[in-house]
Order: sequence, then structure tokens, then C-alpha cells
Amino acid sequence: MLLGNRLRSYFSNDRALHQSIRNVFGYYPGNISLFKLALRHKSATQKVINGLRLNNERLEYLGDAILSAVVADFLFKRFPYRNEGFLTEMRSKIVSRTSLNKLAMKLGLDKLISVGGERNKKGKSAGGDAFEAVVGAIYLDKGYEFTRKLLINRIINVHFDVEMLVEEEISFKSRVIEWAQKEKHELSFTVIGQSGEKHNNQYIIAAMVDGEIIAQANDYSIKGAEKLVAEKAWQIILSKQTAPDEMAG
Repeated sequence: MLLGNRLRSYFSNDRALHQSIRNVFGYYPGNISLFKLALRHKSATQKVINGLRLNNERLEYLGDAILSAVVADFLFKRFPYRNEGFLTEMRSKIVSRTSLNKLAMKLGLDKLISVGGERNKKGKSAGGDAFEAVVGAIYLDKGYEFTRKLLINRIINVHFDVEMLVEEEISFKSRVIEWAQKEKHELSFTVIGQSGEKHNNQYIIAAMVDGEIIAQANDYSIKGAEKLVAEKAWQIILSKQTAPDEMAG
């Protein structure tokens, strides 16, 4: 089968893409159409029968779930004595949109993305989205166990310094921003009022998701209030991750 895929790739019109997938992920894909779709940005959407939109968004959805499961399993076994909060934070560091965008650039996936219109308008998260979509394509092409081993051996162990991530501090505001980007929510930190006397004035900042206040805090500086409200918002987000419908309103 492996030899067959290699020979097929040699005579394929998509020979360059076959070779790119081989260089990045270590194997020749069986169904190259999955990878072509995974690398099709929504700006290059094609519509077919019944208005079906051909782009990488469905594969991104699937790949996100597969990647999250693999990383969760990897961390659960790597850190058998750490609590849920630690594991959740570590997973967020690995699968954050910023992290996956950087990974996609490092792997060269960003150069393989098919876009419509001007290439620089594909969006800041296009690389990370494409990586997740490719994970979905690998899963459909080769199955879960193959995908799990590939992600651990060729991605996590090679491109992530897990011990360094343990020590790395990420601000609560960064965490909330990453969550909002990944989950496609509109997020803002807004001054909604002030309190106290002239020389004892405090700013009241609200963290708003899709136009609704999820947390608020006050401090003598806007920066300080943002820091406090971001921490509150992050704790609320973590507490509701097991009930996503609540967060969605």
C-alpha cells in the first residue's frame, strides 16, 4: 500500500502536494483530494450541488477535535500526578491559535493554502485552521491510531518543548483572547464606568463576549482593571467548558 501510494503520487497531477505532505508528515497520502480540501481557505470556496460549500471548515472542525483528544491523552499520560487545571492549561498552550499559526508557518503549510482574491487577506488564523484541517484529512485517510502516533512523534515531540511550556507564563488576557479566536467569538475589554472621588478614581472594565458582559472588575488604572477582569473571565470560561451551550448563550 505504501509503495502504491508513492507510485500514485509520482504520476499524479498533484505530485508537488503529495511530496509536500510526505516531507511534512512522513507519508504519501492515499486520498490527495482530502488534503487539497484541507488547504482550501474559505475565501476560495467552491459551491457544488445543493449549495454545498467546498472549503476546509468542516475538516478544521474534525481536526480540532482529533488534535484536542490526542493532546489531552498525551498530557494525561505524560503528567500522571497533575490536576485537571494544569492539564487544561497545558493543552491550551499547545493547541492555541497563536501556537498553531506559528507551527503552520514552521511546517510551510501556510504556503500551500489555496485562497481566493488577495493572498494577504486570508486572515491571521488561516495557518492554524489549515493545520487542523490537515489533521482531519490525515484522520480520514489513515485512521485515529495512525494520526495519534504521527501527531505525537512528528509534531508534539519535535516541535514543542513540553517542559518549557510547563514553566511558561501566559497572561489571563492572552488566554481569553486565544479562546475567543479559536471559538470564533467577538471579544472586547471595555471601560463601562468609573467610581470613587477625583483622587481615588477607579476604572470599571467589562469583558464582553459577543456583546454580553461575562465579567467585570475595577482598578485605579485601565491596565490593572483589564488584568483583573481577564482573570475573572478566564475562570468563568474554564468553568463553562463542560457546558458550551451556556457560553454560547
